[in-house]
Amino acid sequence: MSSMIPRRLGQSLITTTTTANGLIRRSFSTSPAILSHIGKQVLPFGTDVVLTHDPTPILNPRVPADLHSTTLHIKGPLGEHVLPIKPYVNLKFEQEQGDSLLSITVQDPEIKEQRAMWGTTRALIANAITGVSEGYTVPIRLVGVGYRATVEDNKEAAGGSKEKLSMKLGYSHSVEVDIPEGIQCSTPLPNKIVLQGNDIQKVKEFAFKIRKWRPPEPYNQKGIFVGDETIAKKTSKKK
Repeated sequence: MSSMIPRRLGQSLITTTTTANGLIRRSFSTSPAILSHIGKQVLPFGTDVVLTHDPTPILNPRVPADLHSTTLHIKGPLGEHVLPIKPYVNLKFEQEQGDSLLSITVQDPEIKEQRAMWGTTRALIANAITGVSEGYTVPIRLVGVGYRATVEDNKEAAGGSKEKLSMKLGYSHSVEVDIPEGIQCSTPLPNKIVLQGNDIQKVKEFAFKIRKWRPPEPYNQKGIFVGDETIAKKTSKKK
């Protein structure tokens, strides 16, 4: 004789079976994942943003994955983005009560690759629209005795970056990092850096490039913190 007592833990169903001789056996079964269905959500955009879809297939792509993709141009007051759109992704522009809407669909949602790119494409377009209309701002904090940063002219640059970020981070020399094109860098306080740009990927990549020079350490909680990043404090081991 046995009894089964099902218990749910997160997304897994734990079934406990008690046999006649008192042994307890457990079996696990995973329930279906809850999908976000973000790709199905209609994407609104303002009148200051212009989206132009070029259905011409890309035959000479920058990367092989973009072969036969189409091109979406997103233009706004803060710049322009060009996104490759997979050939199985369909874009439909609509007008509703004066608002511009974009609906994104795929040819066959049952195919895993198309289902994955459905939400990804929608997220990339949404990020680009926000970038060209509002922009992105990433603050960086320098925590440490004597840590400070300034923006200087890059006199050594030959047709490259016109400005560089100079930081004092406890080394015997200053750390200098060229500021990429398309990113505005300012230092409102000696220990605070503010990055601004219309491409969230480039802004965050540059932020974490700066962070690598002094990653936050848990004992004294010093280092370079990106955004609202925090780190749990650790106590030193006592002998």
